[in-house]
Amino acid sequence: MDNVQSKAGQGRVADAPSGHWVYAIMPRAVWPFAQLARWDRPIGWWLLLWPCWWAAALAPFGHGTESMPVLDRLPDPWHLVLFLIGAIAMRGAGCTYNDLVDHEIDDKVARTRSRPLPSGQVTRTQAKTFLVGQALVGFVVLVQFNWTAIAVGIASLAIVAIYPFAKRFTDWPQLFLGLAFSWGAFMGWVAVHGSLGPTPVLLYLGCILWTIGYDTIYAHQDKEDDALVGVRSTARLFGERTKPALVILYGGMVVLLAASYASTGAPPIAYLGLVAAGLHMLNQIRVLDIDDADQCLALFKSNTVVGWLIFGGLVAAAIAEIVR
Repeated sequence: MDNVQSKAGQGRVADAPSGHWVYAIMPRAVWPFAQLARWDRPIGWWLLLWPCWWAAALAPFGHGTESMPVLDRLPDPWHLVLFLIGAIAMRGAGCTYNDLVDHEIDDKVARTRSRPLPSGQVTRTQAKTFLVGQALVGFVVLVQFNWTAIAVGIASLAIVAIYPFAKRFTDWPQLFLGLAFSWGAFMGWVAVHGSLGPTPVLLYLGCILWTIGYDTIYAHQDKEDDALVGVRSTARLFGERTKPALVILYGGMVVLLAASYASTGAPPIAYLGLVAAGLHMLNQIRVLDIDDADQCLALFKSNTVVGWLIFGGLVAAAIAEIVR
C-alpha cells in the first residue's frame, strides 16, 4: 500500500507507516480521521502515557501508603486502563488541534503536506467536530478520578492550547511540549494520593527534560523545511551541539527521577530500571546522526523502550516488596 501525497486524498500521509492495522480493518473513508489522530503512529500516545504510568507505579511507595495492603503496592490496574484510554484520546485530540493550527505551515513542509487537512481529505469543520468527539472521550475518562485529579487534568488544557503556537515565538517549542506531555506525572500521583507534593514535581521536571531530548531528535527530520518557513525548534537551536545538549537533558532526567524515587523510599530494584533506561538513552546519543532523518525517527520511537524499562523497574520493585 503506497504512500500518496496528492490532493485527491486517496492514500495515506507521507510519513505514515505501511501495513498498519488502521488501513487493514478500517474503511478508507475513516483513514483521514485516523491520520488526524495519529492512530497509525502509536509512539505519540505511548510517550504521553509513560509519565502517567510511572507516577501510578511510584505513588504506592509514597508517604502515607506504608500501612496499605501489600498487594496495593502494585499500580492500580483500573487507573492504568483509564490512563491508556485517556492518552490515546487526548493525544489524538492534541494532534487534531495541532493540525488545525498548523494547516498552512504543513502545506509548505514536504513531510506534512499530505496530511488530511492540507491535502484536502478533511475539511476544517470535520476536523473540529472530530476534535470535540475525542475531547469528550478524554473528559469521560477524567471524571472517573477524584475531584483533585479532575481539577489538575483540566488545568493542563492551558498548556495544550499554547503548544502549537510555541514554534512561532520561541526556539524552545519542545519545552512547551514537555510541559504538556509530562502532565501525567501529576495525574498518576494525585489519582492515588489526592494531593500533590515534591515527588510528582521532581518526576514532572524529569519528564520535561526527557521530552525536550527526544523531540529534539525528532525535530532534526524537518530542520531544513523549518528554516525555510520560519518554524523554530531546539533542533535548529542546538544544531551541531545537539549531542552535548542531549547529555544534559537526558542526564538531568535520570537525576530528577532518581530524586523522585528517593523521596518515596522506593526499593533499590526500582533504580535498576532507571539505570537501564539511562544506558539506552546514552546509546541514542552515541549513535545519533542528526543529518539522517530516518535514523532520527527510529531513535525518537525507541524512547518507548525507556518507558518500559522505568515502568518495569517500578513494578519489579513492588513485586519484590510483596514477596519478601
